[in-house]
Amino acid sequence: MTASLSLLLLESLLTPGRIAIAILVFTVSSFVVDFTWKPRYPSSLPRVGFGGGAIGTFKNWIGYVTHFNAWVEEGYEKYTKNDRAYVVPSAPSRPQEVVVPRSQTSWLLEFPDRDVSTSEAHDDVMHGHWNFLKTDDHFPVSTLHKHLARNLVGLLPGIQDDVHASIDATFGTDTENWKTLNLWEAWLGIVPRVTNRVLVGEETCRNKAFTDSHVALADTIVRNSFILNMFPKILHPVVAPFVVTPNWWHWRKSFAIIRPLIEQRQHDMARKAAGDPAFDAWEPEECLITWMIRQAQADGCADTLEPAVISKSLIPIEFAAIHTTVITGHNLLLDLLSADPKQHIVDILREEADQVFAGEKTGYWTKTGLSHLHRVDSAIRESMRLSHFATALTHRKVVAKNGITNAKEGWHVPYGSYLMLDLAGTHHDPDIYPDPNKFDPLRFSRVREEFEARPQDKKDPEEAMRIKRLGMVTTSETYLPFSHGRHACPGRFFVAHELKMILAYLLRNYEIKPIAERPKPIWIGQTIVPPIQATIEVRRRKT
Repeated sequence: MTASLSLLLLESLLTPGRIAIAILVFTVSSFVVDFTWKPRYPSSLPRVGFGGGAIGTFKNWIGYVTHFNAWVEEGYEKYTKNDRAYVVPSAPSRPQEVVVPRSQTSWLLEFPDRDVSTSEAHDDVMHGHWNFLKTDDHFPVSTLHKHLARNLVGLLPGIQDDVHASIDATFGTDTENWKTLNLWEAWLGIVPRVTNRVLVGEETCRNKAFTDSHVALADTIVRNSFILNMFPKILHPVVAPFVVTPNWWHWRKSFAIIRPLIEQRQHDMARKAAGDPAFDAWEPEECLITWMIRQAQADGCADTLEPAVISKSLIPIEFAAIHTTVITGHNLLLDLLSADPKQHIVDILREEADQVFAGEKTGYWTKTGLSHLHRVDSAIRESMRLSHFATALTHRKVVAKNGITNAKEGWHVPYGSYLMLDLAGTHHDPDIYPDPNKFDPLRFSRVREEFEARPQDKKDPEEAMRIKRLGMVTTSETYLPFSHGRHACPGRFFVAHELKMILAYLLRNYEIKPIAERPKPIWIGQTIVPPIQATIEVRRRKT
């Protein structure tokens, strides 16, 4: 009887209305608690957005989705161009950010990691703890830093093979009929395979189920980041495990495919190291899998050698390489195909690619040959300047317990503060780039060609050095698509070779019809949703 009365009493209390009110109160309380934990910035720093207070803060959280880019544009004109820092609203899960003016780039980037952290900022922006399945990206990123550059030259022939094969499969080989392609899907048919030639090697990069799982995982990470941005951080331990359930599903599918390779590679490398005569002439395929095994052994990290750990370590690298390169390539072709017809840019780039490739005696691109594609390089750099995919890519989190002080302006920000450099405003500043909203594909190569046409006695050595720094991989305080400083993207040299090979092969072997007007992307928060419905018409060129 007592149990029945207790059950009836509980049912009378837990009505749908009361449950809904309890959930609402809990959610609002979570936002309030989360807000009180966020760092406070000095009143001397100017603000953009909808103001402070409870109402202003709530409006800023909602407005972040559609207004962030406009806020930063406003701040650039009012403050950045006057060498002043300012505060811009952020998503509910993160503190507001201090936008550091370009003149103070060195001040920000020269802080040691123990005071101002890149990795913690990126982890918070991408919610890496959850999205990357609780795997620290320090190990794969540092391994890539150490091994990619020294092995890249030897990898180029294999990369080229997969560039050609993936483009042929995606664009077709019909020389008579035009084929309509979704441009986004076309790049997804190329980039994951080519990228994974470096990450997992020849056999697995051609396994469509493997690359599809990582493409799906990259899409899921982007979606999850938007979702988690809108929840207070205090709720992430409750919400995130449900949000990232698809991440685990996609990873497990990829792990089932890659696990035998990892285990076999470890077995064979162990036998080689033990002096097994059967492996005297054997060498492991150079790829990130091999490099991580090698590095984990050198560091004496037995846990890192677990196949599941190695497989999960691929996630942040796969995400960065696939997601950013597909967007960059997508933007590049849209910019080229919608360029002013009077520029004849496709013909100009094709002519350069033909001329330089004719000098590659083996039929394979070399590092030297790719470096001579000055106009192709300029076109890619210009597209990355104009058609960026984020308002900012350089973020830092203050991890010094006592915060940091900006002596030039006199402000101090506490532990947990966020600082960023404005990529969008810098790339569209007419004081830096004349006619900045125009796609000028030869903007950078023209400077080089004009310099090289001068008589030798008219060539200033310092100017020659400045011109050498106009390549697409060279970062600066005015060119930030790969960020800048010691934490600039370690894979940018591979990306440059990859994009040059892809563009050169497309231009030399395919006709692509121009498009009348470039479709516009949609801004959401700090990033864009590309016009993924854009289509192109292609046909194989007759040889």
